[in-house]
Formats: sequence, C-alpha cells, structure tokens
Amino acid sequence: MSEFDFNGAHVVVTGGASGVGAALLDVLDELGKPRVTVLDINQPSGPHSAYIQTNLADPASLDAAAAQIGGPIDALFNNAGVADTSQRDIVLAVNLLAPIRLTEALQPKIRDGGAVAITASVAGMNWPQRFAEIQELLSLDGWDAKSAWLDGRDLGVDTYSFTKEVMQVWTMRDATRLRQNGIRINSVCPAPIETPLLADFRETIGEAGIDFGIQHSGGRPVSPREVATVLAFLASPAASFVSGQNLDIDLGFRASLATGMLDSSAVRASSSGKE
Repeated sequence: MSEFDFNGAHVVVTGGASGVGAALLDVLDELGKPRVTVLDINQPSGPHSAYIQTNLADPASLDAAAAQIGGPIDALFNNAGVADTSQRDIVLAVNLLAPIRLTEALQPKIRDGGAVAITASVAGMNWPQRFAEIQELLSLDGWDAKSAWLDGRDLGVDTYSFTKEVMQVWTMRDATRLRQNGIRINSVCPAPIETPLLADFRETIGEAGIDFGIQHSGGRPVSPREVATVLAFLASPAASFVSGQNLDIDLGFRASLATGMLDSSAVRASSSGKE
C-alpha cells in the first residue's frame, strides 16, 4: 500500500465547503476515497461521507459536532478560517479557539499513528515578537479562559495575523503532548491563496501588502490544491516522523526575509498602508 493512500481511513475536515477545504476533499478522494466527515457552516459540494453543520465560532455547536463523530479518526484537518472582514471575536473563535477545542475534544478518538494538520499562514511569521504573550495564552485551560484573556487586549498586530502566530506556536508546543499519545501535529503556512478570501485580505491588509507578498512568492497566488496536497502529505504515513513543524508554502518568501535576501522593511511599508 502506498504511504500516501488514505484508503480505509477516517478523516475530519473543517471548512470543507470552499477554498483549500474544497480542494482537500478532491485530493483525499484521489488518494483512496477515505471516509470524510466535514464540519462547516455551509454544505460542501466535494466528495465526503458525512456533513455536520457547525458554527465554529460557537463552542456549543462545536462540542455538539465533536460528540457526533465516531472513532477511530486517522486525521484531523483544522482548515477553517476567516479574515479580518469578520468581527474580531469571530476571527479569534474560528481561527484560534475552535481548532484548539476541537483537537482536544477529538484527541481520544484519534488513533495511535494519527495526525492533526492545520491551515495556518505566512501571516503568522512574526510569532517570535509575541512569544511570551502567546505562551501565556496557551497555558490557559478552556475556551472561556482564553476568551477572557483576549477580550479587549491589544494584540500588537492585526487579529488575523495574531491567530496564525498562535497556531504556529501551538503546533510546536503541542507536538510533545500529542506525541505521548502517538499523534503528530503540523501546520502549513501559505502565502496568499487564490480563494474567495483573497478579496477580503486585499481589503484588510491592503492591495500593496498582498501584491508584495505575491510578487516575492512566485508572482502568483498559491492555488488551493497546492496547499491541500501538502496538508494531505502531512497527515499521511509518508510524514510519519514529522511533527511540530510549520511548513511554508511560499516559494522561499519567508526564507528570503530570514536570510536578508529580501528587505523586511519593504514588507512593513507595503502592509502599513491600504491602497
């Protein structure tokens, strides 16, 4: 059997109705037609076995959905996300609180050798600047405690980017805990993706900031399928010894910043003004 074969597997996907999630449903179907349970507020059109309508901004809705999912689970894809065109509390809930709560709820059902894969973003690359604060947040137990910590707080960056910074730190932080249960966790960090949310990011980040990121990460947006295939790899047995990693999908954009091949002040200048 191929190490990329999902035949006979049971996977859970959040945000499967559009964008990367919809592409992921197609990719998984090509990789063995696994049993796929989709959690989304909208009905998915791609290949899936079960759909549970779920409001990921509502912990009660999320808990009810998690309770309906039977085990064992081979892979959990925390893919759903919203941009800063949504209300701040919804962005924090969907992008940050929901994936943590869902992972904790489903962990007992994830088999030994299973995996969690997260759709983060290159927008979270500056997590070291807020590492202490993020660690403080992640040390709190439960949705309510984290919500109270976040309520009204100056995050030091736009809400969307902060949520993706937290996802990167959480991926690294939780790798040790999950390893004790035979579970791997990784994230993907794409450059701007050609999805319906791209228009929202142009509104919230600005045309110049988005275009700068696209220009220096291949000259075009990443396709949803290019992200979905990497997600599938990270959740497959082919990545059996990979955990705690935040894998960039940006054709070296972040690497060029880290090595000084691209002036980071140009990134800040492009993102500071909305055009």
